[in-house]
Amino acid sequence: MNKNLLWAVTGMLGLLLIGAGAALIALQTTAGGFSAHAEPTAIEAWAATKARQMAMPAGALATHNPVPPSPGNLAEAKEHWADHCAGCHANDGSAANTMGRQMYPPAPDMRQAKTQNLSDGELFFIIENGIRLTGMPAWGNGTAHSTEASWKLVHFIRHLPKLTTTEIAEMEKMNPKSPADLEEEKQEEEFLKGATPAPTAQESHHH
Repeated sequence: MNKNLLWAVTGMLGLLLIGAGAALIALQTTAGGFSAHAEPTAIEAWAATKARQMAMPAGALATHNPVPPSPGNLAEAKEHWADHCAGCHANDGSAANTMGRQMYPPAPDMRQAKTQNLSDGELFFIIENGIRLTGMPAWGNGTAHSTEASWKLVHFIRHLPKLTTTEIAEMEKMNPKSPADLEEEKQEEEFLKGATPAPTAQESHHH
């Protein structure tokens, strides 16, 4: 390895270790300790960003999306997002839901510049491979179907800032339902058919 390159890599690793150590000290001296409720420190945010940049393949920045942004592909991606991604990122990409807010670090608002300024290739790499030490999993499985689905999701992420209220309402019907949600829908359907009395407000309330 080139001597200058070796020094550069060693220096970067040293900075990351210093940043991680400082973040641990900061966490230990706060009342929240290691609680996921705490706001990530500036050092942690910097270290996480650097780690993501270092993990990104050299060619990711310049990789273009090979899948066309057709209405059909966007519709498929919207359904995929509602079923797989909205649990953490919300239908509109804001992450303004229980899972998104309570992750550490919190899930990002995908409509904002920090995400939208990433290249298509960078977004694809993150979807396929995830991000270590965050809640972002690796969705890719090496198949052509997985690869195509991830590229379609890149188009949908670009569409998030322009998402309409009508589209969000459509996506709510596509979101996975909990057993309690399914039971409530069943009771409502039976009530409409006249099979059972309508549930009271207390009976239908759930968390």
